[in-house]
Amino acid sequence: MRHNLFVAVAAASLLIAGAASAQMVHYSAKLAGAAGVKGSGDVFAMLEGKTFSYTVNYKDLTGPAVAAHFHDGATPGGNGPPIVPAVVTPMTIKGTATLTDAQIADLNAGKVYFNVHTAANPGGEIRGTLAAMK
Repeated sequence: MRHNLFVAVAAASLLIAGAASAQMVHYSAKLAGAAGVKGSGDVFAMLEGKTFSYTVNYKDLTGPAVAAHFHDGATPGGNGPPIVPAVVTPMTIKGTATLTDAQIADLNAGKVYFNVHTAANPGGEIRGTLAAMK
């Protein structure tokens, strides 16, 4: 009986140690549009294990945001499909998602960007590429 208790305590300790060692990485991005676009914003995100948490603040768009997503570009600065949809709320967007290993690799390679869409700019009014904070 004592042996089973010892094994259970040892296994629990290893699980706790493994969870505590999950690396936490912080990311940020400045959101801006093409020349003449007044809108701007910031993205602050954190990756712990595969859990991706984010806060986006934005302002001065041509109208209400109609959609917002994290996109995975084929190359840094390139365009790509949405990978994490965000629930649009006025001025601040917060959320959490679970990323795949491939998405994490692209995030760390500077290929993931956040895009805010409006009726006037359905392809995206402001966007910014995430970079790991040093």
